[in-house]
Amino acid sequence: MKFYSILISFLLLSCTNLQDQKHASTSNGLIYESSPYLLQHAHNPVNWQPWKDSVLEQAEQQDKLLIISIGYAACHWCHVMEQESFEDSLVAVKMNDSYFSIKVDREERPDIDQVYMNAAQLLNGEGGWPLNIIALPDGKPVFAGTYFPKEKWIKVIEYFSELYEKEPQRLITQAEKITQGINEIEQPTFNSEKVIFNDSLLADINTRVLSQIDIINGGKKGQQKFPMPSLFEYLLTQDFYQPDSKLETLMKTTLEAMAIGGIYDHLGGGFSRYSVDERWEVPHFEKMLYDNAQLISLYSHAYQKYHDPLYKEVVKETIAFCNQELRDESGAYYSSIDADSEGVEGKYYVWSEHEIDSLLGEEALFFKSMYGIHNEGNFEGKYVLNKKMTAEEVAELYQKELHLVKRSITISEQLLRVHRNKRVKPKVDDKSLTSWNALMMIGLLDAYATLGDSTYLDDAIKTANYIQRHQIKSEGEIQRNFKDGKSSIHGFLDDYAFTALAFIKLYENTFDEFWLYKANAIKEYVNLHFRDKNSQMYYYTSDQNQELIVRKMDLSDNVIPSSNSAMANVLLLLGQYLYLDEDVLQAKQMIANSKNDFSAYPAFYSNWLRLYSLIGHTQYEVAIVGPKAEEKRVEIAKHYLPNKILLGGKDEGSLKLLKGKSMEDRTYIFICKDKSCRLPLTSTFETLKQLKL
Repeated sequence: MKFYSILISFLLLSCTNLQDQKHASTSNGLIYESSPYLLQHAHNPVNWQPWKDSVLEQAEQQDKLLIISIGYAACHWCHVMEQESFEDSLVAVKMNDSYFSIKVDREERPDIDQVYMNAAQLLNGEGGWPLNIIALPDGKPVFAGTYFPKEKWIKVIEYFSELYEKEPQRLITQAEKITQGINEIEQPTFNSEKVIFNDSLLADINTRVLSQIDIINGGKKGQQKFPMPSLFEYLLTQDFYQPDSKLETLMKTTLEAMAIGGIYDHLGGGFSRYSVDERWEVPHFEKMLYDNAQLISLYSHAYQKYHDPLYKEVVKETIAFCNQELRDESGAYYSSIDADSEGVEGKYYVWSEHEIDSLLGEEALFFKSMYGIHNEGNFEGKYVLNKKMTAEEVAELYQKELHLVKRSITISEQLLRVHRNKRVKPKVDDKSLTSWNALMMIGLLDAYATLGDSTYLDDAIKTANYIQRHQIKSEGEIQRNFKDGKSSIHGFLDDYAFTALAFIKLYENTFDEFWLYKANAIKEYVNLHFRDKNSQMYYYTSDQNQELIVRKMDLSDNVIPSSNSAMANVLLLLGQYLYLDEDVLQAKQMIANSKNDFSAYPAFYSNWLRLYSLIGHTQYEVAIVGPKAEEKRVEIAKHYLPNKILLGGKDEGSLKLLKGKSMEDRTYIFICKDKSCRLPLTSTFETLKQLKL
């Protein structure tokens, strides 16, 4: 009897284990992930799985097609498709029966997103999010699209499941062609010609770039407007090297239009991702860390160049927004804030005229005039706040004293801010990404250099220490993501490149050599694990990363500079600081490789253009040594001088260019070029005079 009891128990346990295995293979597997975007889908009836080798192996074993659905937490249309399709039990049954469904957070896994976005662009000529892919069990895509209403999505998944069952070879042939096409996109060509700076080429490129700028509203021409900080950073350098009244006007038009438009949050600070109209009036309401970080840098540099107090205000308010809404106590910054609240796009940010009148009472008059509240709304019958008049113009309109108008508007803004804070806030994607945190460090340091507020330096150092402590491993590997005290994804090239740039800038703002040598260590790791020896360019993924169907390079500059152009910048700077001629030569080779691209498509290779311009003009090393080195560094750093780097300290330190430059108790400034220095100066005024063109 004991034997039979044991046998029955074993059989029952086996059945239970089989049921558990079946449940594990078919249930929603996102519940154990840390990504807020994946967790948003963890309770869908679709049996989503994260992107893992084990999931892909299971799909191949069962010979099931893949649905690869890619998005991010702040994406409005991702939420819409989830509500319409992925929460629908009928859709879920069809997906679960015929597919392995994989959810990907594009911010955590930009390598996967890049591959399948290329597929969408090949097949449709465009892409976007949510990005929905149908692929063979091995991951090779056969179809790509973005948002689908429920009925269309059902037709898509039914069509491909039936086609794979009846004519699998047809899909296999299609997948091979698409994969080959993906592999051929953005392949660098080694340029054997030495890169030679050509003034006339750059002049022609600048003419073409300026022809793409909206002279009325600023920004690139089009029905939608993205800030594109990299492009305007490049144009700002051109207005330094070759001052041009038309260029200056276009720069100022763009900077002002963004700052007074609805893309900027006039009550809470910070920029939305883009505007849906050409006037910057109505935003797509999600707020991304990477946009705000880069715009802090852009407006800091613009304030140095043009001295418009509006730019200073934007810098201060945007940093305050990031610190208030996106910063973790560890010093890390979160990724984004959703466009939606309570399931409605922009609900947190918009106002009805009745609501404004009720809240402001007698104070409403001046506020409504400044913000143009007098028609029928600019967004679904309500208002996104846009500054239509200045306080001075309002005062003149009503023949009131300016200080009374300003006081009234300030009170009104405070009242609306307090009321808005009582609303249900959009959700925050509270994962931290290393590359975006590095961009925020750069923004903080640019603001510190410009405005001299030491709290910005403290914030940058705190973020640097967070990256150093949590994200950089002992062997030099950088982790991409961080949430709830854990990192789980190996970093990509942008994580390394932007961190190195941030550490270099931290050295320039502190003269602490620790950060410069950390940047060099990052570069050495990248050379070991990312570099393609044939082209001298870098793959986006390390040789330690999970292999995908193709290994891609990130070459074109978009809303964020490409990771390859960022690495070329790292090489130029480290070569200059540390006398590493091989780094400078490689950077110049990378720029030469990109010449055909930035000549043909300059707006999409703006950071490459900035580097090309940089190597074509004199670049100075400004060495400051002595007891007042910090004081003089601060005085020089607040000026817009893209043609210089700063180095130095109270003593000579270890950098070769500083050797022999310490002279008793006096502080000297040396302007050097190609490692050769002029006679020392003591006056920052004279230094600036010699540096400015």
